[in-house]
Amino acid sequence: MATVRPLPASGSIFLDSRGGDRALRVTWHYDSDLVVLSLWRENVCTGSFRLTVDEVPDLIRMLRSGLDTAYAVARSRRHQVC
Repeated sequence: MATVRPLPASGSIFLDSRGGDRALRVTWHYDSDLVVLSLWRENVCTGSFRLTVDEVPDLIRMLRSGLDTAYAVARSRRHQVC
């Protein structure tokens, strides 16, 4: 089994709302021009995905677009209740 490495200083951890010690780690690897998204369960990496730094803006745009839509849907629900 692979050794668990500590999260680099240039990363973040997002906990899964389902619990069960599930997490997403996002780490920048500047020396390789990569961002690595890895899925963790307890202290075991169960999968990873590498993005080049050139692909990150597309991911950010997609996430931002989804967030804008989610806010718009939530606002329309609030207005329907009033």
